[in-house]
Amino acid sequence: MIRMNRREMTKHYSESVTDDELRKLPLLQFNGKVTLVDSMQTFHQVIGDIGRPALLGFDTETRPSFKKGQRHKVSLLQLADENRAWLFRLNMIGLPPELTTLLADERIVKTGVAVHDDIKALRSLTQFEPGGFVDLQTVVAAHGIKQLGLKKLSAIILGYSISKSQQTSNWEAPALTEPQQLYAATDAWVCRRIYLALNGKEIHQRQ
Repeated sequence: MIRMNRREMTKHYSESVTDDELRKLPLLQFNGKVTLVDSMQTFHQVIGDIGRPALLGFDTETRPSFKKGQRHKVSLLQLADENRAWLFRLNMIGLPPELTTLLADERIVKTGVAVHDDIKALRSLTQFEPGGFVDLQTVVAAHGIKQLGLKKLSAIILGYSISKSQQTSNWEAPALTEPQQLYAATDAWVCRRIYLALNGKEIHQRQ
């Protein structure tokens, strides 16, 4: 289990944010390099660069189901550092062993929201022992924050809103649109920013 630095645990955050307050906040989006990994050739080109930073934002996406009882496998795995985001199209490349090795590495912190559900979905593709994961929902509880969705956490902790307009889009489409890619990259990257803010290492959005 990864433990966060508690130097800033005394910082006060609101326990919630209203929808009206949320609408007034500026929008935060990832503006770094997005790499879409949809083939094993691309995978082998990029996997060696991932994890050199000791901290990665983490998220997954699954094609939504609109029929009762129908469930889809996880479609996308997102990892992000400060300036780069990698989007792994798992429905196309599966979950290669080099990627599960990274997900099991205790030395690389992977931080996200409700990571237990994400890990369960990933392990349904390939069994591995997760290591180095930090669930932000668990961490923010120590600050008295009661709204645990990523959009609300971004507002409460960073003072920014994030778009969720692509959340229920088709993550198994033959090609992901630019808005889908930006959405997916932003979700992982914002998790990393929230982790840094809670750890007393807030960074400013690059213009």
